[in-house]
Amino acid sequence: MNKKGPIIVIEDDEDDQLLLTQIIKKLTTPNEIIFFQDPEEALTYLLSTDIEPFIVLSDINMPKLSGLELREKVHANESLRLKCIPYLFFTTSAEQQHVIDAYSKSVQGFFIKPSSLDKLEQMMRKIIDYWQECTSPDFVG
Repeated sequence: MNKKGPIIVIEDDEDDQLLLTQIIKKLTTPNEIIFFQDPEEALTYLLSTDIEPFIVLSDINMPKLSGLELREKVHANESLRLKCIPYLFFTTSAEQQHVIDAYSKSVQGFFIKPSSLDKLEQMMRKIIDYWQECTSPDFVG
């Protein structure tokens, strides 16, 4: 896990992208934010870049490729798996089966976006702080 790497956000709602950008900047997180509206483009980026992202925040319900299908493809790729990139679902609503399916694909977290801006900021702070403190196999020294 590259704690200085970009935060990858796979989100097709432009309003949610704007909110997340504002909140992450307000938290003074130094990580760059890279948005993808298309999950297939996100997968292409993850497979082709030498940059190791800090975390991936993915919506579940997206066109072309669902967040669960994208996670399955990421998890099935050995080189991506070895990068130990935390993969979190961040979605507006969730069915129990989505949560079960997500954890069966080794997702590291499943979060439902709060409706309050303050709560969203608190949630993002906790997520970023947690992963900044976490030790991964590739950075144990």
